[in-house]
Amino acid sequence: MYHLEDTHWWYVGMRGLVETLLDGVYRGRRDLSVLDAGCGTGGMLPYLAKYGKATGVDYSGDALSFCQGRGLSRLVRGSVSNLPFESSSFDLVVSFDVLYHLAVADDEAALQEFYRVLTPDGHLLIRLPAYDWLRGSHDRAVHTRHRYTASEVRHKMRRVGFRVERATYANSFLLPVAVLKRISEMVFKRFGSSDVKPTGPFLNRLFRGILGSEASVLRRADLPWGLSVMALGEKNGMGVG
Repeated sequence: MYHLEDTHWWYVGMRGLVETLLDGVYRGRRDLSVLDAGCGTGGMLPYLAKYGKATGVDYSGDALSFCQGRGLSRLVRGSVSNLPFESSSFDLVVSFDVLYHLAVADDEAALQEFYRVLTPDGHLLIRLPAYDWLRGSHDRAVHTRHRYTASEVRHKMRRVGFRVERATYANSFLLPVAVLKRISEMVFKRFGSSDVKPTGPFLNRLFRGILGSEASVLRRADLPWGLSVMALGEKNGMGVG
């Protein structure tokens, strides 16, 4: 993953979607305190730094070592279910493909921690894999506990106090490809490894362009289906939308 994050179509395309959603709230801001909760090998931290000071927290010491290899220094070892920060420490918390993991036994406990460390009117942006019926070899490889629906994520965020501003699917145009792959796995009993692997230059450009085209759609509306769920919520308020 470390070696793919800068060039692989999925990572590049998802960064564009993240930027689209965050710019809807924070375009032009450079003074935020940002937390990447479950930062992994740190591929998102340099991009989050455009909004201010970005800190990464991860439970894995190996992951943080990869972060250091990128020249990153604002790093803390800790669990998303028990964040080692004081309350109201961050203006923005992001968490990308973390809460679905088997290691996170209680996703709502983690959401409560995100809520706690946010400043009043701060925002949370999360991304999670969509649809439990899409489980396949990739999920076994990355230790998936659960795949989500947009309404489920919206409900969980509201329950801990967030006002949900966006709850959308992403990677929508490639959903049919993923469905066919899952059907093939079941019919022919061909179970491989993670779906995220090196892609040839032509397909990398093609898929990058397809995923990148979703950014213009997300500026105007939520997507009704896709391989991922992305949700943006504000601390405080009763939760609408």
